[in-house]
Amino acid sequence: MSNPPRTAEDEVVDICRRVWRREVITHEGSYRLPLPPDQGTGLGKPLKILTHPVRDRIPIYIAALGEQNVRLTAEIADGWLPILFIPERAGDVWGEALAAGRAKRSPELGPLEIVAGGPLAIGEGLEPYRDLARPQMALYVGGMGARGKNFYNDLAKRYGYAAEAELVQDLYLSGKKEEAAAAIPAEFVELTSLIGTEEYVRGRIEALAAAGVTVLNVNAVGPDPAKDLALVKQMLGQLGSG
Repeated sequence: MSNPPRTAEDEVVDICRRVWRREVITHEGSYRLPLPPDQGTGLGKPLKILTHPVRDRIPIYIAALGEQNVRLTAEIADGWLPILFIPERAGDVWGEALAAGRAKRSPELGPLEIVAGGPLAIGEGLEPYRDLARPQMALYVGGMGARGKNFYNDLAKRYGYAAEAELVQDLYLSGKKEEAAAAIPAEFVELTSLIGTEEYVRGRIEALAAAGVTVLNVNAVGPDPAKDLALVKQMLGQLGSG
């Protein structure tokens, strides 16, 4: 049995990796495997999976926002999946947590992958496509969690949109979802997207790379998604060879 992990999230990652290695699983912590005799049928016993995974190491990516979870992700996960990622402000919001986690990271894991991006549309006059993201942003900033306990609302505040985040939440929780979407700051919408001219999108990709993003994740929403994706691939190639 491995050393007891520190948190429930750590336990899940540890158990998954051991399962994929086809170890006989026993575990004592937030989760108990097998269940003790006084729980369930009382017939539990240590088991390993019958199937043989193609590989015994499957990358684990964790979506985390809070300081503690981001720190843990940087320590134990293969990749990090942030949301509403503003590259120019990411260091101020998550820099210390990432550094603390990486300081404890096992060399066997390799570098932490960071996956971020946003909606994509390349061309002149396509800025209105940015507004397509407003309803979802309002849902997260205004409607997720509860008042006073919404990680996405907290993130917007840490980005510098404190008053706006409170307004969006007030409107959304009052049932005024369209008004909440309209209240998302235009700058917030812009900086979390890759929508604009080719020069603009190239600049956003460069900013994401400078912020440590290693995997670009985009949602092509423009009138010619295939062309946009091809352009992005070309930009990434130029960035890699630069």
